[in-house]
Amino acid sequence: MRLNRDLEKLILTTLFVCLGGCKTNPTDAQLKAWRIEASDRNAQIVAANANKEKPSQWNLEIQGETATGKSVELNWQQLQVLATEQVKTPDPTNIVQPNQVFDFRGIKVATLIKQFGVASDVSDVTFVCFDSYHTTILLQDLQAYPIILAIAKNNKPIKRDEGGPIYLVFPFAQYPLLRQKYNETNWAFYVSHMIVGTEKARVRVNKRELNLAALDKLPQVTINQTVGYRLGWSSGKVKLHGVRLRDVLKLVGEKLPQQGKVKIRGKARFDDDAANLVQLSSSEVRDCDVILATRWGNDRQLIPARMGGPVTLAFSSQCPSKTNQTRWVKFVEQLTTAQ
Repeated sequence: MRLNRDLEKLILTTLFVCLGGCKTNPTDAQLKAWRIEASDRNAQIVAANANKEKPSQWNLEIQGETATGKSVELNWQQLQVLATEQVKTPDPTNIVQPNQVFDFRGIKVATLIKQFGVASDVSDVTFVCFDSYHTTILLQDLQAYPIILAIAKNNKPIKRDEGGPIYLVFPFAQYPLLRQKYNETNWAFYVSHMIVGTEKARVRVNKRELNLAALDKLPQVTINQTVGYRLGWSSGKVKLHGVRLRDVLKLVGEKLPQQGKVKIRGKARFDDDAANLVQLSSSEVRDCDVILATRWGNDRQLIPARMGGPVTLAFSSQCPSKTNQTRWVKFVEQLTTAQ
């Protein structure tokens, strides 16, 4: 019964979060279509991965604008040691027992923030989940309230279909006013990454890593599209600026094989699954504007983590419908070519 609530985060976030600054509200027809789309997609994700990983194999990566700027990985054993905070609260995503108070144990996010530090201009932290869902919380709220990354519920490990192994939990019972700022869309299931602020843009292309400066030297392209994953964006079209995938490959000396593929991997662990990895044929990359977007809007702002940045895979409308419907990828980290 929990799964449908997780699905609805995709739709509800468009309404309540819109951290990119929504200017238009989706219609009832759009909401219905998105709900069906999200439901079908999440059912496939959960069915494919419910028993795939044990909690002991789960890590939490802390990245972005920390004191050192370096990525840190905490293994399950380390997380267990840090998980000393207790939060007793109802779970708004649990539609079967909406009023029952659960006893969650986990890591206070404020503890991690204090331990790893933040850059002076950081205002928020983004949590990325196994299935590529993400939610962004204001830094000041994470420091003020005992918001936790829970690893146990009623003294037992949190089941995968209940949000585990790591579940972002809010102390609604203790701080009811917090519920006015954050709702069920912010309770994030199976968290795998915590991004402080926004990372610097880096994309690994086979064995070579490209930063923003290298990408900026390539011919720049602008497309006007509705963002495929929608979270953090308005429901209408926005300008996305970036570089063509084919130009990126050319820069590193990678030739497109005649019958080959280009594989695109984002931050979410779901993207590691061969069955779910976004793969584009050489002809698709060659014949239409598939781009790595790094900026957006009329003033060409950098794409922040709360909107799936710093690098997003995007498709122009001139791409064939089959290609255009391919899943957009946020938090792009790696491109690989294969025959």
